[in-house]
Amino acid sequence: MVDREAGPPSLPDDWPAKPELSLALNGMGCFDWDLGSGLLHLDQVALGILDLRDDEYDGTRAKLMERLPPGEGARLDALVGEAMTDSGQGYGAYFRVRRRDGTLRWTHSQGHVRRDDTGRPLRVIGIIRDATQELADSMARLDLDEERRRRTTVVESATAALAHARTVQDVIDVLKESDGLEQLGAGSVVMGLLDSGRIHLVAEGPAGSFVPGTRVTRVDEEYPMSEVIRTLSPRFIESEEDFATSYSGLWPHISHLGITSAAYLPLIAQGRPIGAVGLLYGDKTGFTTEDRNLLVALGSSIAQSLQRAVLFEQEHDLAEGLQQAMLPRRIPAVPGAEIAVRYRSARLGRDVGGDWYDVIPLPGGRVGAVIGDVQGHDTDAAAVMGQLRIVLRAYAAEGHTPATVMARASVFLHELDTDRFATCVYAEADLATGVVRLVRAGHVDPMIRDTDGSCRRLPAEGGLPLGLSAEFGRLEYPVNTVELDPGQTLVLYTDGLVEMPGADLDEGMQRLAGVIASGPRDLQKLADRLCAVVDERGGEDDVAVLLLRRRGAYAGRTGGRLQQHVGQNEPRALSSARHMVRAAVRAWGAQDRSDDIELVADELMTNALTHTDGAAVVTVRVLSGVERRLRLEVEDRSSALPRIRDAGETGVSGRGLVLVDVLSDEWGVESRGGGKCVWSEFVVSARPAEGAGRYSVDN
Repeated sequence: MVDREAGPPSLPDDWPAKPELSLALNGMGCFDWDLGSGLLHLDQVALGILDLRDDEYDGTRAKLMERLPPGEGARLDALVGEAMTDSGQGYGAYFRVRRRDGTLRWTHSQGHVRRDDTGRPLRVIGIIRDATQELADSMARLDLDEERRRRTTVVESATAALAHARTVQDVIDVLKESDGLEQLGAGSVVMGLLDSGRIHLVAEGPAGSFVPGTRVTRVDEEYPMSEVIRTLSPRFIESEEDFATSYSGLWPHISHLGITSAAYLPLIAQGRPIGAVGLLYGDKTGFTTEDRNLLVALGSSIAQSLQRAVLFEQEHDLAEGLQQAMLPRRIPAVPGAEIAVRYRSARLGRDVGGDWYDVIPLPGGRVGAVIGDVQGHDTDAAAVMGQLRIVLRAYAAEGHTPATVMARASVFLHELDTDRFATCVYAEADLATGVVRLVRAGHVDPMIRDTDGSCRRLPAEGGLPLGLSAEFGRLEYPVNTVELDPGQTLVLYTDGLVEMPGADLDEGMQRLAGVIASGPRDLQKLADRLCAVVDERGGEDDVAVLLLRRRGAYAGRTGGRLQQHVGQNEPRALSSARHMVRAAVRAWGAQDRSDDIELVADELMTNALTHTDGAAVVTVRVLSGVERRLRLEVEDRSSALPRIRDAGETGVSGRGLVLVDVLSDEWGVESRGGGKCVWSEFVVSARPAEGAGRYSVDN
């Protein structure tokens, strides 16, 4: 084997390359501009970049400037002049050159300013190169960055919009109506929810795209949404051929829709599939990696929003179901009255609960109407409401006066293990006479719609809300009396019907009065209209409405009957009983005996309260027979019988029964278990009464 001595490497003759060769090979030409003579030297590469021939270039800067579009030369001069004036060492500038064929070429010039010892510029030496591809690549990168930003913005805006979606339909609306789908290029959306191994279609895609038999499909069927739920992986259908081949059973039904591609995404929340969504495209084929990543991110946002919406609807249904279970299952038919009730739940998920209504049939042709609102908007408020409604109904059915009913209900709520209070209105109406005794506990005032359609507010004196009145020891509830004429309607409602953000209560009351006045005559349609108004303005509070209209020509099964409980030391109850007697006299056509009847009633009630230790029950009724009579009864718990006695010339007592005996057509005493009933009867005419429709507050 022959060893060879290592020698110096063999190198080309022109190694290392001269600068001119390096620049030329890399597409860079050179120039040298002598400022003193004004001559501008351009080498061959530079001339080629500027599209100049040797025979047409005279070595002057003026000839070069002819190649530059208007404005470009001035901009280039300004840059070079600034470099020379500011003692700069160089400059760099992009400018356009017009070629022979009229097109423009981007070029880049970079120059160095050489100066003498005093700093005066002598020459500008530099390079020039074709910058067309460089700028094209830069613009492409900018366009790509802009496209990425746009796509990111699409996902961010869609995610922000989905964050406000409260229902499944809200999610669908966001996807259909937002600009995001348009910016993504999708024409329509199809969506299904998974339930017990079946996919329920909730968004059908473009018009005319519904395929019979696909409203509910199984996960194991050969459909795109079934596949992505089974595999938990997205499916990108990149062309019509791909669609037709992969889903031969589905494609014939939708081929006429012009779908060129589709992206089906599984909707996964907390590690489990809850459905699938498909984005359908009409002018797109294929999906880039960035397209796929973007759509997968969008699918994740849709899944989270959809899960929230499903939970929201479940909670709302649960709360509304609880609320409905606490309300009366049916409204009893009340002779002499037309009644309409409505309950509209709040829009905020489980934020329903406190509002309620009730209608309570009472003896003697009377009816109790209740509207109330427990503080708070949650299921606890609904539970408290249910208990309070039942208790208030029981107290009313026991025959207690409206004020007593309200006071006892307040004590019950205070003793209940809750920190809630409630507002309420309880109205006890006698439909034979039209007398309505009304008690208000911190609630909004009721209204009355007259027979001519006009509506007015009843500013009823009231007490503290239920629960609070017991806590502060202020259980006094004024009884307000209003006479409801035939055809008039008592309107009870909760504050959700009148309260609006940014508006005071009076404005809401005036607005409601206008709606009631302009509403339909039919009571059921009027109730629907009131709830529709709340929906139109987007009310977010629950609303209860109770409408009670008195029908005409109703006298009750016994020809008319009114009853009032009067307790010891209850001046308001005594005043209310007197008002009841006056109303009965007027309503039953006994005006010709009004003075006699009212005086006898006052004497009997005074005797019962003065000579006994308990309360009295005052009853007024009409007896039908050969002659029409009005019967007045005052019942107490004392077994001691009254007797007529001589009061003497100077006596101040003992004259009551004398008056009763003189003024009554008949009177007497009956034993009633542990007490007695003193009664008096008056023959009255059969002339019908004319309701005055007045409103008063008893003192």
